[in-house]
Amino acid sequence: MTMRAGRLQLDLFRSIPGDIAPRDSQDLMAWPFFSLAKSKRTKPIDFRLGDTWILVEATAEHGMATIWDADVLIWAASQIVEARDAGRPTSRLMATTPHEILTFIGRGTGRDNYDRLKAGLDRLQSTTIATSIRQPHQRRRHRFSWVNEWKERLDGTGRPLGIELILPDWFYAGVLDQALVLTIDRAYFDLTGGLERWLYRIVRKHGGKQAGGWSFDVAHLHLKSGVLSPLKRFAFELRAIVVRQPLPGYTLALETVLGRERLSFVAIPEDPLDFAFRRWSPKAVDNRR
Repeated sequence: MTMRAGRLQLDLFRSIPGDIAPRDSQDLMAWPFFSLAKSKRTKPIDFRLGDTWILVEATAEHGMATIWDADVLIWAASQIVEARDAGRPTSRLMATTPHEILTFIGRGTGRDNYDRLKAGLDRLQSTTIATSIRQPHQRRRHRFSWVNEWKERLDGTGRPLGIELILPDWFYAGVLDQALVLTIDRAYFDLTGGLERWLYRIVRKHGGKQAGGWSFDVAHLHLKSGVLSPLKRFAFELRAIVVRQPLPGYTLALETVLGRERLSFVAIPEDPLDFAFRRWSPKAVDNRR
């Protein structure tokens, strides 16, 4: 089966059933591409740091794609990597069921959750991104939406049978590059706050599994988050997260260095037996640092 996408004919990739490891794109983990708020955001993210620039724009009707909507992209990346590693052909045109996506990202499968999934797909499609990331020349830009198009299939009673969606080239190419994808902890989907979800992704990207961990200047983190709240509010919310320690696999700490507040994070040592099981399990994927 094929579906017209611009001038290209894309083969249909049918999703792989079963329990597969969740993977995330490092580009999405490291840079401010999504709204971290649960309320509708229409103000653009206009981020510039050195040679890297990102412009994320939303429509008044749907608002900007959120970090919860990005769970769909984590599902898609996980499917593509699983198929690639098994030697199966992949495609930007993907077919699945709402039940499969919702189950994978740890949500309920009732009608309300399905409606929220559809609203998220609308935000992913209507949000536009322009960026210099992975462009050969600084002045060149790549403009795309997180989902080029999507459609649902219904039975005679209106019950959803499935979803088809087309991913953008920019995202798809990054996922196919093994160096640009990391396995994440499934407990990520249990994080309810936008800031703590974003923080986990940036900690996983930069901290990996290094014994010495990593640290960031809090003001720099505020810049990279793309949030609308002022630095003072951001720092307050960051301190609350440090007190709760909600990030799976990492310990957080705040310290003051040369008069500036820094967030440090270090990986929690893994249980040797648990590590050995995952190390030799057929489902284990070595995308970890």
